[in-house]
Amino acid sequence: MPVGFSVAERLHIPLDIIVARKLGVPWQPELAMGAIAGKTRIIDDRMIRELGISAEDVDEIATREQSEMQRREDLYRGGKPPIDLHGKTAIVIDDGLATGSTMMAAVRHIRSLHPAGVIVAVPVGSKEACRHLRQEADDLVCLAIPERFCAVGEWYRDFRQVGDTEVCTLLHESHLQLSKHPASPAAV
Repeated sequence: MPVGFSVAERLHIPLDIIVARKLGVPWQPELAMGAIAGKTRIIDDRMIRELGISAEDVDEIATREQSEMQRREDLYRGGKPPIDLHGKTAIVIDDGLATGSTMMAAVRHIRSLHPAGVIVAVPVGSKEACRHLRQEADDLVCLAIPERFCAVGEWYRDFRQVGDTEVCTLLHESHLQLSKHPASPAAV
């Protein structure tokens, strides 16, 4: 959210959220075996098969993450509808791409909203994730694709979790800034 806020502020465009959730391996939650966003669900069948993860475990994790995704969506939107993306270009921003699964779910979900185009923009990403997302998005902007990539957090001085309060504050601040300096029609 902080990266997206900075981009929206700089470009004078509306900021909105897509809540995407990683489906973490049961014994290693940071390792993505899939992701969800909206009604989109992406599963890495090969990984699940190789690790011997049961369908029941996958469904249990997906149900839990779906519930958390809905909680966040309700809280962050505060009853406001999402921005209508039909016919507009969506710039989808994250702090970085490790496996790219949550971004992939977000892009596929956004495609279901019929935008004119989808641009993925991130400060850093793994080669593999960038390669996969170039096939999904209309464009990919990644400032750094290092040879050795272990985790997104290693590329930040401060990679603390962004809490609900901060997300709500940034969305509110963005809406206030935009109301003072509306976006040009070409920027939306």
